[in-house]
Amino acid sequence: MAEYWDAYDRLFNKIENVTLTRGEPIPDGMFHYVCEIMVQHKDGTYLVMRRDYDKNFGGLWEMSAGGSVQKGETPVEGAIRELKEETGIVVSEMTELFKFFNDPYNSIHIAFMCETDCDKNSVTLQEGETIAYKWMTKEEFLKLKVEEVFPTRLSKLFRNGKI
Repeated sequence: MAEYWDAYDRLFNKIENVTLTRGEPIPDGMFHYVCEIMVQHKDGTYLVMRRDYDKNFGGLWEMSAGGSVQKGETPVEGAIRELKEETGIVVSEMTELFKFFNDPYNSIHIAFMCETDCDKNSVTLQEGETIAYKWMTKEEFLKLKVEEVFPTRLSKLFRNGKI
């Protein structure tokens, strides 16, 4: 089944009447949104998941759920959907942390933080995405070796104390 995205310009304006399709070339000057969601439990721990071994960087720990925002969704709606799909966690609010252009992939990456009071044992992992999860304190996450962690901007900023 094809996946479709809205197109945006470098000023974050939606380009009307343009639909992008996953796997097809994206024209220069056009971008699609990709969201990352960091989940903090009300007790102060963070959700950290191990990537499926069949994915790029398989077996590494990552501190975000996420994926591409679908056609017709806002970035927040896409983040809420991706979080539910990948973890089973349902939230209604997200706080934007930052966004940046990933020019080689014609994407705008947008990072969010959300807080939950879900049962920590109720996380459901999406097949093909992740194979394990842990709730970690910041100190526990920082004890992971750099080579054990999926190298996203979000994890690097967290590791450097900027988030």
